[in-house]
Amino acid sequence: MKIATYNINNINKRFDPLAAWLKKARPDVVCLQELKTTQETFPADRLKALGYEAVWRGQRSWNGVAILARGKPPVLTHSNLPGDESDLQSRYIEAAVGGVLIGCIYLPNGNPQPGPKFDYKNAWFKRLIAHARRLQKANIPVVLAGDLNVVPTEFDIYERHSFADNALLRPEPRKAFAQLMKQGWTDAIRSLHPHDPKFSYWSYMRNRWPRDAGLRLDFLLLSSVCKKRLVTGDVDRWVRALPEASDHTPVWIKLK
Repeated sequence: MKIATYNINNINKRFDPLAAWLKKARPDVVCLQELKTTQETFPADRLKALGYEAVWRGQRSWNGVAILARGKPPVLTHSNLPGDESDLQSRYIEAAVGGVLIGCIYLPNGNPQPGPKFDYKNAWFKRLIAHARRLQKANIPVVLAGDLNVVPTEFDIYERHSFADNALLRPEPRKAFAQLMKQGWTDAIRSLHPHDPKFSYWSYMRNRWPRDAGLRLDFLLLSSVCKKRLVTGDVDRWVRALPEASDHTPVWIKLK
């Protein structure tokens, strides 16, 4: 099973690069973030024509998450992150596909910080940690995939970076990420590529893509039951160079 995560940064605007990647890479499961479309304008029919069924939670202007599955419908289990019924932002969706539970995550950015957006990010991360703990205890194959909007270490960002005051690098989300990993999750790409940064995001600003001034923001985390099934994985950098591409690029793994 090939499972991927991709922050698409507006699915309707960037459908062509998404389609080109789907046709070439042929992932079995795809977690998409930052759909930037409503529930009604999600391109379900166009995806179905490419062989993908979907569950999704759209939102006007911003946010939005979806899980695609090739040749079969994902079985929806959660359409939001448990722990706060008043939270209306579309940032989490969860479904079962082929015997694996898939959680698609778009964690809040948190900028500017300090402030209410950063407080929301930290509170959301705490809810994710609590839900992830329940999933680990269930003793089932789980993949948590998505844009976590955190740079865990200095190795996960380009040298001489200019992000010192950015919420992505603040101690609080880094500590939360470490707390999440202590539950027994495996950072699949880092475990496979310990000596390569494997950036997945390059800002449109300051010529960062041509300079390879990237960050690793997109993760595939495997539960203890699932990690022994990991075969390979990588970052499809070539997608970032396509016309109208997202500022992120797909990250994928293969499981036995």
